[in-house]
Amino acid sequence: MSSRTVRLDEDTERILEDLVRDTGLSISAVFKRGLLALQNQQAQESGRTAYEIYEDLDLGPGGYAIAPSTETRRGVKEAIRRKLGR
Repeated sequence: MSSRTVRLDEDTERILEDLVRDTGLSISAVFKRGLLALQNQQAQESGRTAYEIYEDLDLGPGGYAIAPSTETRRGVKEAIRRKLGR
């Protein structure tokens, strides 16, 4: 087992005191649980593929563009024509 020296700012120190008081755990136990929680979170996040992240975005059905992005001028003209009915 090793010893570590950690410097905490006032806000972090206050959070640590609250956690120790509320949970009844020691400072070491609070740090250990925090490290384990971060490790679990990292394992879950890193296991996702780019496709899984994209799939969660749910961008909707799509297919509603008037023109492709390479022909924006034509698309704007068509949109104005449709709006004004000319």
